[in-house]
Amino acid sequence: MNVVDLSKEWLKYSKSDLITAQHMFEDVYPKETEIVCYHCQQCAEKALKAYCIFTGIESLKSHDLIALCKLCMTKANSFSNILDYCSRLNPYGVAVRYPNELFVDDKIAKNAIVMANQIYDYCFTLIYK
Repeated sequence: MNVVDLSKEWLKYSKSDLITAQHMFEDVYPKETEIVCYHCQQCAEKALKAYCIFTGIESLKSHDLIALCKLCMTKANSFSNILDYCSRLNPYGVAVRYPNELFVDDKIAKNAIVMANQIYDYCFTLIYK
C-alpha cells in the first residue's frame, strides 16, 4: 500500500472514531461521556498519524496528541492552529479509561466532538487537496 492510500486508511479509522463518539453522545442513554471523549482523542490521534504518514514523518508510536501535532508542524506550521485542541483532547486517551481520573459532563463531551471534528477536517483537507 502506498503512503497516500495508507494515510487515507488512517483517516477512515479516524472518521469511525468520530462517528462512534457522535453516536454515543446523541443516541446512548445514559450518556457515556468518558467514552465519547476517548473516541474523540482517538479520532484526533489517527488523523494526525494519517498526516504524518502522508508527509513521510516517522515516529508514529506515540499516543501523545501534542507530540504528534508538533511533528506535523515540522511539515506545516499551520498545525499550530490546532495545538490547543490537541492539548485539550490529550488527557482523554488514557485518564478517562480509569474511574475517578477526570470528570466529563455533557458540555465537555460535546466540545470534545467539535474539537475532534476540526482536527479531522483539517487533516482530511491537507491529505485530499
